[in-house]
Amino acid sequence: MKKVLVTGATGFIGQCCLPLLLERGFEVHAVTSRDLNEEVSRIHWYRADLLDSEQTRTVMVKVKPSHLLHLAWYTVPGEFWTSTENLRWVKASLDLLQTFISHGGHRVVMVGTCAEYDWKWGFCSEETTPLRPSTLYGASKHALQIISGALSVQVGLSSAWGRIFFLYGPHEHSDRLVPSVILSVLKGKPAPCSHGNQVRDFLYVEDVASAFVTLLESSVQGPVNIGSGHPVSLKEVVNRIGEMVGAPDLIRIGEKAAPQGDPSLLTADTRRLREDVKWIARYGLEAGLDQTIQWWKMHLGLNAVP
Repeated sequence: MKKVLVTGATGFIGQCCLPLLLERGFEVHAVTSRDLNEEVSRIHWYRADLLDSEQTRTVMVKVKPSHLLHLAWYTVPGEFWTSTENLRWVKASLDLLQTFISHGGHRVVMVGTCAEYDWKWGFCSEETTPLRPSTLYGASKHALQIISGALSVQVGLSSAWGRIFFLYGPHEHSDRLVPSVILSVLKGKPAPCSHGNQVRDFLYVEDVASAFVTLLESSVQGPVNIGSGHPVSLKEVVNRIGEMVGAPDLIRIGEKAAPQGDPSLLTADTRRLREDVKWIARYGLEAGLDQTIQWWKMHLGLNAVP
Protein backbone atom coordinates (compact mmCIF):
# COMPACT_ATOMS: atom_id res chain seq x y z
CA MET A 1 0.00 0.00 0.00
CA LYS A 2 1.31 3.44 -0.98
CA LYS A 3 0.82 5.61 2.10
CA VAL A 4 1.31 9.36 1.63
CA LEU A 5 1.49 12.12 4.22
CA VAL A 6 0.40 15.49 2.78
CA THR A 7 1.28 18.71 4.60
CA GLY A 8 -0.62 21.91 3.89
CA ALA A 9 -3.54 19.66 2.99
CA THR A 10 -6.21 22.36 3.35
CA GLY A 11 -4.19 24.92 1.40
CA PHE A 12 -4.64 26.25 -2.12
CA ILE A 13 -2.80 23.35 -3.78
CA GLY A 14 -3.20 20.71 -1.09
CA GLN A 15 -6.98 20.47 -1.22
CA CYS A 16 -6.73 19.76 -4.97
CA CYS A 17 -4.12 17.04 -4.44
CA LEU A 18 -6.17 14.92 -2.03
CA PRO A 19 -8.78 13.50 -4.47
CA LEU A 20 -6.08 12.95 -7.09
CA LEU A 21 -4.00 10.92 -4.65
CA LEU A 22 -7.03 8.80 -3.77
CA GLU A 23 -7.65 8.18 -7.48
CA ARG A 24 -4.04 6.99 -7.83
CA GLY A 25 -4.53 4.40 -5.08
CA PHE A 26 -2.74 6.14 -2.23
CA GLU A 27 -3.79 5.79 1.39
CA VAL A 28 -3.94 9.49 2.16
CA HIS A 29 -2.97 11.03 5.51
CA ALA A 30 -3.42 14.79 5.65
CA VAL A 31 -1.92 17.32 8.07
CA THR A 32 -3.37 20.76 8.70
CA SER A 33 -2.94 23.42 11.38
CA ARG A 34 -6.55 24.49 10.86
CA ASP A 35 -9.73 22.95 12.24
CA LEU A 36 -9.97 19.36 11.07
CA ASN A 37 -11.71 18.94 7.72
CA GLU A 38 -13.77 15.80 7.23
CA GLU A 39 -15.35 16.77 3.90
CA VAL A 40 -13.19 14.49 1.75
CA SER A 41 -14.02 10.88 2.55
CA ARG A 42 -11.30 8.25 2.96
CA ILE A 43 -8.81 10.88 4.16
CA HIS A 44 -7.06 10.34 7.50
CA TRP A 45 -6.80 13.80 9.10
CA TYR A 46 -4.31 15.07 11.68
CA ARG A 47 -4.21 18.49 13.26
CA ALA A 48 -0.63 19.54 13.97
CA ASP A 49 1.67 22.55 13.97
CA LEU A 50 4.67 21.50 11.92
CA LEU A 51 6.72 24.28 13.49
CA ASP A 52 6.62 22.14 16.61
CA SER A 53 9.01 19.21 16.06
CA GLU A 54 7.28 17.12 18.73
CA GLN A 55 3.93 17.40 16.98
CA THR A 56 5.63 16.49 13.71
CA ARG A 57 7.19 13.41 15.29
CA THR A 58 3.87 12.35 16.83
CA VAL A 59 2.14 12.38 13.43
CA MET A 60 5.01 10.56 11.73
CA VAL A 61 5.04 7.82 14.39
CA LYS A 62 1.31 7.25 13.84
CA VAL A 63 1.43 7.26 10.03
CA LYS A 64 4.85 5.88 9.03
CA PRO A 65 4.25 6.98 5.41
CA SER A 66 6.05 5.61 2.38
CA HIS A 67 5.60 8.94 0.55
CA LEU A 68 5.70 12.57 1.67
CA LEU A 69 4.21 15.51 -0.24
CA HIS A 70 5.33 18.63 1.62
CA LEU A 71 3.24 21.64 0.58
CA ALA A 72 3.04 23.60 3.84
CA TRP A 73 4.81 26.97 4.13
CA TYR A 74 4.22 30.56 5.20
CA THR A 75 2.33 32.23 2.33
CA VAL A 76 0.60 35.37 3.64
CA PRO A 77 0.25 37.68 0.57
CA GLY A 78 2.46 40.74 0.71
CA GLU A 79 4.44 39.36 3.65
CA PHE A 80 5.93 36.02 2.66
CA TRP A 81 8.63 37.52 0.42
CA THR A 82 10.48 39.12 3.35
CA SER A 83 9.11 37.45 6.51
CA THR A 84 11.52 35.75 8.90
CA GLU A 85 8.86 33.02 9.17
CA ASN A 86 10.63 31.60 6.11
CA LEU A 87 13.57 30.68 8.34
CA ARG A 88 11.32 28.82 10.75
CA TRP A 89 9.88 26.85 7.85
CA VAL A 90 13.33 25.84 6.61
CA LYS A 91 14.04 24.32 10.02
CA ALA A 92 10.57 22.75 10.30
CA SER A 93 10.88 21.23 6.83
CA LEU A 94 14.27 19.70 7.64
CA ASP A 95 12.87 18.30 10.91
CA LEU A 96 9.97 16.83 8.92
CA LEU A 97 12.31 15.29 6.35
CA GLN A 98 14.62 13.75 8.94
CA THR A 99 11.66 12.30 10.85
CA PHE A 100 10.23 10.92 7.59
CA ILE A 101 13.55 9.23 6.80
CA SER A 102 13.92 7.79 10.30
CA HIS A 103 10.47 6.18 10.05
CA GLY A 104 11.12 4.37 6.79
CA GLY A 105 9.97 6.87 4.16
CA HIS A 106 11.35 6.37 0.67
CA ARG A 107 9.90 9.04 -1.67
CA VAL A 108 9.49 12.77 -0.98
CA VAL A 109 8.41 15.73 -3.10
CA MET A 110 8.76 19.26 -1.76
CA VAL A 111 7.54 22.57 -3.13
CA GLY A 112 9.98 25.11 -4.50
CA THR A 113 9.49 28.37 -6.35
CA CYS A 114 10.54 30.24 -9.46
CA ALA A 115 11.86 32.87 -6.99
CA GLU A 116 14.93 30.64 -6.60
CA TYR A 117 16.08 31.64 -10.09
CA ASP A 118 17.93 34.75 -11.23
CA TRP A 119 14.97 36.63 -12.72
CA LYS A 120 17.23 38.62 -15.03
CA TRP A 121 17.33 35.55 -17.27
CA GLY A 122 13.57 35.48 -17.87
CA PHE A 123 13.46 31.95 -19.30
CA CYS A 124 14.07 29.57 -16.41
CA SER A 125 15.62 26.14 -16.99
CA GLU A 126 16.48 23.69 -14.22
CA GLU A 127 19.76 22.86 -15.96
CA THR A 128 21.11 26.20 -17.16
CA THR A 129 19.51 29.17 -15.35
CA PRO A 130 21.54 30.53 -12.40
CA LEU A 131 19.96 30.20 -8.98
CA ARG A 132 20.27 33.66 -7.43
CA PRO A 133 17.19 34.41 -5.32
CA SER A 134 16.68 38.08 -4.50
CA THR A 135 14.24 37.61 -1.62
CA LEU A 136 14.35 35.85 1.74
CA TYR A 137 11.52 33.61 0.57
CA GLY A 138 13.42 32.50 -2.53
CA ALA A 139 16.68 32.11 -0.61
CA SER A 140 14.97 30.00 2.07
CA LYS A 141 13.41 27.70 -0.47
CA HIS A 142 16.68 27.37 -2.34
CA ALA A 143 18.61 26.61 0.85
CA LEU A 144 16.08 23.89 1.71
CA GLN A 145 16.44 22.40 -1.77
CA ILE A 146 20.23 22.24 -1.52
CA ILE A 147 20.22 20.66 1.95
CA SER A 148 17.35 18.23 1.32
CA GLY A 149 18.89 17.20 -2.00
CA ALA A 150 22.28 16.49 -0.43
CA LEU A 151 20.68 14.60 2.45
CA SER A 152 18.60 12.52 0.04
CA VAL A 153 21.69 11.47 -1.90
CA GLN A 154 23.54 10.64 1.31
CA VAL A 155 20.81 8.36 2.72
CA GLY A 156 19.49 6.98 -0.58
CA LEU A 157 16.12 8.73 -0.43
CA SER A 158 14.20 9.28 -3.67
CA SER A 159 13.36 12.99 -3.76
CA ALA A 160 12.12 15.67 -6.15
CA TRP A 161 11.63 19.42 -5.90
CA GLY A 162 8.79 21.10 -7.83
CA ARG A 163 9.43 24.77 -8.64
CA ILE A 164 6.08 26.53 -9.04
CA PHE A 165 5.70 29.54 -11.32
CA PHE A 166 2.36 31.41 -11.37
CA LEU A 167 -0.81 29.60 -10.38
CA TYR A 168 -4.43 30.69 -10.09
CA GLY A 169 -7.84 29.16 -9.48
CA PRO A 170 -10.63 28.70 -6.91
CA HIS A 171 -9.80 29.52 -3.28
CA GLU A 172 -6.86 31.77 -4.19
CA HIS A 173 -6.40 34.73 -1.85
CA SER A 174 -8.52 37.64 -3.09
CA ASP A 175 -5.53 40.03 -3.04
CA ARG A 176 -3.78 38.14 -5.83
CA LEU A 177 -3.96 39.39 -9.44
CA VAL A 178 -6.46 37.00 -11.04
CA PRO A 179 -9.05 36.91 -8.22
CA SER A 180 -8.76 40.64 -7.54
CA VAL A 181 -9.57 41.45 -11.18
CA ILE A 182 -12.38 38.87 -11.32
CA LEU A 183 -13.94 40.21 -8.11
CA SER A 184 -13.78 43.81 -9.32
CA VAL A 185 -15.47 43.18 -12.64
CA LEU A 186 -18.08 40.80 -11.19
CA LYS A 187 -19.04 43.58 -8.77
CA GLY A 188 -19.16 46.11 -11.61
CA LYS A 189 -16.14 48.02 -10.37
CA PRO A 190 -13.11 49.19 -12.37
CA ALA A 191 -10.02 46.95 -12.16
CA PRO A 192 -6.95 49.22 -12.32
CA CYS A 193 -3.88 47.39 -13.64
CA SER A 194 -0.31 48.23 -14.58
CA HIS A 195 0.85 48.47 -18.20
CA GLY A 196 0.47 44.68 -18.33
CA ASN A 197 3.40 44.03 -20.64
CA GLN A 198 5.03 41.69 -18.12
CA VAL A 199 5.09 38.14 -19.49
CA ARG A 200 4.43 35.28 -17.07
CA ASP A 201 3.78 31.54 -16.97
CA PHE A 202 0.33 30.75 -15.51
CA LEU A 203 -1.00 27.30 -14.60
CA TYR A 204 -4.44 26.45 -13.21
CA VAL A 205 -4.28 25.14 -9.64
CA GLU A 206 -5.82 21.74 -10.45
CA ASP A 207 -3.09 21.23 -13.05
CA VAL A 208 -0.46 22.27 -10.51
CA ALA A 209 -1.83 19.65 -8.11
CA SER A 210 -1.92 17.04 -10.87
CA ALA A 211 1.70 17.80 -11.76
CA PHE A 212 2.80 17.31 -8.15
CA VAL A 213 0.89 14.04 -7.75
CA THR A 214 2.37 12.73 -11.01
CA LEU A 215 5.83 13.82 -9.89
CA LEU A 216 5.33 12.06 -6.55
CA GLU A 217 4.39 8.82 -8.33
CA SER A 218 7.37 9.03 -10.67
CA SER A 219 10.99 8.18 -9.99
CA VAL A 220 12.23 11.55 -11.28
CA GLN A 221 14.65 13.22 -8.88
CA GLY A 222 15.86 16.77 -8.35
CA PRO A 223 14.31 20.08 -9.42
CA VAL A 224 11.39 20.14 -11.88
CA ASN A 225 9.66 23.31 -13.07
CA ILE A 226 5.89 23.28 -12.53
CA GLY A 227 4.45 25.61 -15.16
CA SER A 228 2.53 25.70 -18.42
CA GLY A 229 5.46 26.50 -20.68
CA HIS A 230 3.16 28.97 -22.48
CA PRO A 231 4.13 32.56 -21.63
CA VAL A 232 1.37 35.15 -21.69
CA SER A 233 1.30 38.87 -20.90
CA LEU A 234 -0.55 40.08 -17.81
CA LYS A 235 -2.43 42.43 -20.13
CA GLU A 236 -3.76 39.48 -22.10
CA VAL A 237 -4.83 37.68 -18.90
CA VAL A 238 -6.76 40.60 -17.40
CA ASN A 239 -8.32 41.62 -20.73
CA ARG A 240 -9.50 38.05 -21.23
CA ILE A 241 -11.12 38.10 -17.79
CA GLY A 242 -12.93 41.32 -18.69
CA GLU A 243 -14.19 39.81 -21.95
CA MET A 244 -15.28 36.54 -20.33
CA VAL A 245 -17.26 38.36 -17.64
CA GLY A 246 -18.75 40.67 -20.26
CA ALA A 247 -17.25 43.86 -18.88
CA PRO A 248 -14.07 44.62 -20.88
CA ASP A 249 -14.50 48.37 -20.24
CA LEU A 250 -13.82 47.82 -16.53
CA ILE A 251 -10.24 46.67 -17.19
CA ARG A 252 -8.12 49.78 -16.78
CA ILE A 253 -4.67 49.10 -18.22
CA GLY A 254 -1.96 51.54 -17.16
CA GLU A 255 -3.79 53.03 -14.17
CA LYS A 256 -1.41 51.44 -11.64
CA ALA A 257 2.35 51.55 -11.46
CA ALA A 258 4.15 48.26 -12.00
CA PRO A 259 6.00 46.95 -8.92
CA GLN A 260 9.57 48.18 -8.68
CA GLY A 261 12.01 45.68 -10.19
CA ASP A 262 9.22 43.66 -11.81
CA PRO A 263 10.90 41.47 -14.48
CA SER A 264 9.59 41.82 -18.03
CA LEU A 265 9.74 38.05 -18.66
CA LEU A 266 9.43 35.11 -16.28
CA THR A 267 8.53 31.75 -17.78
CA ALA A 268 9.33 28.08 -17.28
CA ASP A 269 11.22 25.60 -19.36
CA THR A 270 8.83 22.64 -18.95
CA ARG A 271 10.72 20.07 -21.00
CA ARG A 272 11.60 18.03 -17.91
CA LEU A 273 7.99 18.06 -16.71
CA ARG A 274 6.75 16.91 -20.11
CA GLU A 275 9.44 14.43 -21.11
CA ASP A 276 10.74 12.99 -17.82
CA VAL A 277 7.66 13.22 -15.59
CA LYS A 278 5.43 12.66 -18.65
CA TRP A 279 2.81 15.15 -17.51
CA ILE A 280 0.60 17.41 -19.64
CA ALA A 281 -1.85 20.10 -18.55
CA ARG A 282 -5.57 19.50 -18.72
CA TYR A 283 -6.57 23.18 -18.68
CA GLY A 284 -5.59 25.92 -21.09
CA LEU A 285 -5.69 29.53 -19.92
CA GLU A 286 -9.27 30.18 -21.08
CA ALA A 287 -10.62 26.97 -19.54
CA GLY A 288 -8.85 27.66 -16.26
CA LEU A 289 -10.08 31.25 -16.14
CA ASP A 290 -13.63 30.09 -16.87
CA GLN A 291 -13.50 27.61 -13.98
CA THR A 292 -12.15 30.33 -11.71
CA ILE A 293 -14.76 32.90 -12.74
CA GLN A 294 -17.58 30.40 -12.22
CA TRP A 295 -16.24 29.57 -8.75
CA TRP A 296 -16.15 33.24 -7.76
CA LYS A 297 -19.67 33.74 -9.11
CA MET A 298 -20.84 30.89 -6.90
CA HIS A 299 -18.86 32.27 -3.97
CA LEU A 300 -20.55 35.65 -4.39
CA GLY A 301 -24.00 34.12 -4.89
CA LEU A 302 -24.09 35.10 -8.56
CA ASN A 303 -24.86 31.62 -9.90
CA ALA A 304 -27.72 32.88 -12.01
CA VAL A 305 -25.60 35.49 -13.75
CA PRO A 306 -24.98 34.33 -17.36
